[in-house]
Amino acid sequence: MSLIVEQKRRVLHLVLNRTEKRNALNSEICTGIVRAVKAAQEDPHVGSILISAEGQVFSAGMDLDEAMHPAGADLESIHEELFTIGINSLKPIVIAVNGAALGGGLGLVAQGHIVIASEGAMFGLTEIRVGLWPFLIYRSVELALGARRTLELSLLGRAFPAQDALQWGLVHQICPPAETAHRANAVARELSKASPAAIAAGMRYWRDSRHRSWKEAGELAALLRKQLIESGDFREGYAAFKEKRSPRWPSMPAMFYHDADT
Repeated sequence: MSLIVEQKRRVLHLVLNRTEKRNALNSEICTGIVRAVKAAQEDPHVGSILISAEGQVFSAGMDLDEAMHPAGADLESIHEELFTIGINSLKPIVIAVNGAALGGGLGLVAQGHIVIASEGAMFGLTEIRVGLWPFLIYRSVELALGARRTLELSLLGRAFPAQDALQWGLVHQICPPAETAHRANAVARELSKASPAAIAAGMRYWRDSRHRSWKEAGELAALLRKQLIESGDFREGYAAFKEKRSPRWPSMPAMFYHDADT
């Protein structure tokens, strides 16, 4: 099984499991991630998504053998969907980078809303080394790193360490290798406990305000803020704050609190 899909409480775990190929992204992995993330959008029992990898490498990039011999798979469409999950998902995506993330692997990292990397992780847009250009991942990487940095990295094909990735905004936290999975799990769990209504509204604003004018983005912010202030989640959050207790969000599936209480 190249991709392990497992739900633990309100966190959907997606684990790259193709270690013999350095977790190269073949159509099975790409399609599996896309399907799982799409299904999660409509599942009230999923609060966050965590993407990680088995082995010592996060992902060496796209499967070049498959690219040369696609065997009928519509790879362009699959890749287009994969490398836009970050901008389209209203469920927060956390990514744990345990090792090298190169080419398409870096493109997958760029889909994360929060990225935790191990100290020894390496990153790179290495397509130029094999006579390619990172077309399909370029937009999302540029969104994370900026235009000039992404162009430089694409032209040189050089690898860069986790500290640079942190400084440039691709990665949000760095930790010792033994702690990476635990730290990413903890972040995903905390996100999954937050108000579903507030998370959805915030993610919608982040997604939909990007290409609007300043005035239109402000109008969207005012609308979403009004909806949240009038929601049961905000009333519960306010009451919990005043009473110095943990909130029980009305928009959270009731089973979540039932399981927590038993």
